Amino acid sequence: MDFDDEHTSRRELGPDVSVPPEDWTGFTRNAGMEAIYSAHQPALTRYLRRRAPRQDIGDLVQECFRRLFTRKGPASETIAEPGAYLVRIARNLLIDRARTAEARQHAAHHSFDEQDVAGPDPHAALEARDAMRRIQQAIARLKPQTRGIFLMHRFDDLSYEEIAAAKGISVKGVEWHIAQAMIAIRKARTDRK
Repeated sequence: MDFDDEHTSRRELGPDVSVPPEDWTGFTRNAGMEAIYSAHQPALTRYLRRRAPRQDIGDLVQECFRRLFTRKGPASETIAEPGAYLVRIARNLLIDRARTAEARQHAAHHSFDEQDVAGPDPHAALEARDAMRRIQQAIARLKPQTRGIFLMHRFDDLSYEEIAAAKGISVKGVEWHIAQAMIAIRKARTDRK
């Protein structure tokens, strides 16, 4: 049937012919939904306005009515108190949002005791700086040969044999100088002047 045939059939019915009530099933449901929306939307909006951020009110109202009209169960079953049912839906939505927000906040939480969040401890940094200063002073106070042997081993990464060959002393002599340097450094670390 093309457009002209459809237009002709409407004319044949005429404006005085009414549609029988059994053909109204979809219209009465939509009219019922519109009536429920018109009757309960202002009260639901007031209820949500006191409990949710302003920018979320429209979405929450829409979601409440969507859940009301798409609920499971027989389509012919009507709700005796749609206003109370809508408030229950709204309350459940707010609870769900609060749980989601809490879970999101908990997942994003960082303890300030953790090093990556808190940053370096200023007290520990001062102590480390002070310990380094004392160690540098202890190394500077070593005898020149002991200091040289210690620096060759620790900073030039030379073995005891290589140091012994470079300095013209025995390996036992290198061990003694390294031991003397370590004793001075250990003493400097424990002394807090």
